[in-house]
Amino acid sequence: MVKFGVGQPARRVEDMRLVSGKGRFTDDISLPGQAYAVMVRSPHAHARITGIDAEDAKAAAGVIAVYTGKDAEEAGLGTVYSPAADMLKNKDGTPIFKTTRNLIAKDRVRHVGDLVAVVVAETPAQARDAADLVMVDYDDLPAVADTAGAIADGAPVIWEENGSNLAYDWSIGDAEETEAALKAAHHVTKLKLVNNRIVVNAMEPRAALGHYEADRDHYTLYTGSQGVHGMRNYIAQHSLKIPVEKLRVVTEDVGGGFGMKTFVYPEYPLVLFASKMLGRPVKWTADRSESFLSDTQGRDHVTEAALALDKDGKILAVQVSTIANLGAYQSQFGPFIPSLAPRGMHVGVYMVPAMHNRVRAVYTNTVPVDAYRGAGRPEASYVIERLMEKAAHEMSLAPDDLRRRNFVPQSAMPYDAKPSLPFDSGDFERNLNDAMKKADVEGFAARRSAAEKDGKLLGLGYSYYVERTAAGMSDYAKIAVGGEDGLVHVWTGQQTNGQGHETTWTQLISSRLGVDVEKIKVHLGDSDVLPGGAGTGGSKAVYMVSGAISDASDKLIDKGREIAANELEAAKADIEYRGADGGPVFAVAGTDKTIDLFAVAKIAETQADIGEFAGDGEYTQKGNTFPNGAHICEIEIDGDTGVYRITRFTAVDDFGQILNPMLVAGQVHGGIVQGLGQAMGEHAVYDANGQLVTGSFMDYWMPRAGDFPDFNVSYNEIPSTSNALGVKGAGEAGTVGAPAAFINAMIDALRPYGIEEIDMPVTPLKLWNILQGGRKVA
Repeated sequence: MVKFGVGQPARRVEDMRLVSGKGRFTDDISLPGQAYAVMVRSPHAHARITGIDAEDAKAAAGVIAVYTGKDAEEAGLGTVYSPAADMLKNKDGTPIFKTTRNLIAKDRVRHVGDLVAVVVAETPAQARDAADLVMVDYDDLPAVADTAGAIADGAPVIWEENGSNLAYDWSIGDAEETEAALKAAHHVTKLKLVNNRIVVNAMEPRAALGHYEADRDHYTLYTGSQGVHGMRNYIAQHSLKIPVEKLRVVTEDVGGGFGMKTFVYPEYPLVLFASKMLGRPVKWTADRSESFLSDTQGRDHVTEAALALDKDGKILAVQVSTIANLGAYQSQFGPFIPSLAPRGMHVGVYMVPAMHNRVRAVYTNTVPVDAYRGAGRPEASYVIERLMEKAAHEMSLAPDDLRRRNFVPQSAMPYDAKPSLPFDSGDFERNLNDAMKKADVEGFAARRSAAEKDGKLLGLGYSYYVERTAAGMSDYAKIAVGGEDGLVHVWTGQQTNGQGHETTWTQLISSRLGVDVEKIKVHLGDSDVLPGGAGTGGSKAVYMVSGAISDASDKLIDKGREIAANELEAAKADIEYRGADGGPVFAVAGTDKTIDLFAVAKIAETQADIGEFAGDGEYTQKGNTFPNGAHICEIEIDGDTGVYRITRFTAVDDFGQILNPMLVAGQVHGGIVQGLGQAMGEHAVYDANGQLVTGSFMDYWMPRAGDFPDFNVSYNEIPSTSNALGVKGAGEAGTVGAPAAFINAMIDALRPYGIEEIDMPVTPLKLWNILQGGRKVA
């Protein structure tokens, strides 16, 4: 029997199930009589649809139906909804332009992979074969795929009713104050940088299984998601146009999400529509090539930034102007990601008197862009940390020294002086000092000298990141005890995508109720169980669920005290629940008279007015948390070939109180790898005609374990005051801090060749060209 609670490095309870092949992902789910759907997608980036001939496809072996945009329109189907379009306005107060994304394109396609027809057949192979027989006539139109080029004079316009490719022109901060500070500054550092586009590439491709039950006019969707309730609401209200109670969404195991599986995609309501039309379940599973062309992608910014400083290296102002690519359509939160998600975060962890950030979002003939791990926060951190490193060099200051001069000090916490962030806690200088010791910065000069003798270039780069995690929303939990298996059952509004939620929820329940691990069962997403759920994203899961579980367990215990009082012949006020301090028992205070939690559950089952022995919890998180930390990267480049390796990577993070160090280490390692993956080689490239050049793993580089050293990761636990546990989100932090540390190290290594700026990704070929074309600067 095992008990474990908060703070212990417990191994993941879900791992045995997953590594032994007992996980249950969407493609593992099958229903009797199911048919199979294949999506017909446009090979053109921009074209009018002038005709569709599906007769040969309909006559092919095993084909049950073929649906086009005309069929969807006649059935009264709606659209893919983007709530973010209603969240912000242009800087002049006017509404932003909203795209309309039909479930199946009717008269125009706007990116390669745009969906033009759905083929349903008895087998996947028959559906694939028939999809090749759907003949679509296209009238090619000019395309634009370049982010900054989308608003250049003469650029092809994707949405003619908008008149241009500008989705919105938004800003935050004081433009006049910032401009005045720049003009009066002793020194101004300027940067132009690209935050390159990323293909998400979750291990498990997207999939969906739709089932319509005509006898009760009810739909069920099985799909991988990051939260079932939001998906249910958007599909029901906007795609199918039905009451939300007529749709149930179920998500079991999910093989990676990273933001991309949060969103409604056309395939999800379409399998439900097809199931209703055909009277049988319909299943769709993407292959990897399809994922490259249909999953939302990440990042894709072009930015110009300036940092104003006085003669002592104190920051006077930060100015940032970004062109952000939304792709062909507004995805669910696409407009939110480059604007409201990182609002104010371009000041980092520094005291900044003035700031102005302007964002122009644009449409291009590319796959829609939306949240990718970190969702706007990595982009903002990259800007300020590249500026700080460059400014330090220009002012002949050590990179750590410039940061120290501008940190919000620990003595000022809590700190709330706009435009700086409203930190509730933190000790930035301590984290940086610890990271420098662990990275052996003092020994770097000797290592660099030794490397030079061996024909190698050595570089050291700093990054001090901060992330603002999600808040301002509510989450739910349910705890039920007993039933046929006699276990404690737990449901929450969060959805695991591999983070270890089952382990964390088990720890929270074990600590709260004093129950053995073997007696706790965590259930995954089902929109029928809870009234709502915030879904997983924004590094908020632990503090949201801990609050909801605390409320649910309090209500469960209160019910139990009443039953226990009756059984133990005592007043309810005299009944205590011992939990973690004495096991899962109710007791008469000051006596040895007790009754077990599970015995109470059995009694509850016999009482008609109680029935299920359960507690329903709700929690609202008002304040953000601000995880932060210092990343230091050391890189060695071969001077002849451009081949490089990361020799050291050190991170000292502040995640507040840590519930499970093993889970946190896994999240930090994964985040660092995804951040470094973007910096080292991941890059979604479109040609001038909107064709995805990097459309498979033959052309799209992915990081491997051998590309990285052992990460030196440690923590300073400085509790947050915004939640009862004192935790700060950890899931996205590594992705926020790593890219700038890597690029700063690269520039440090290449500075003898006159290199002051380099954009991600940095490949050996890019380095070889620099080394071959340049000469060392004296």
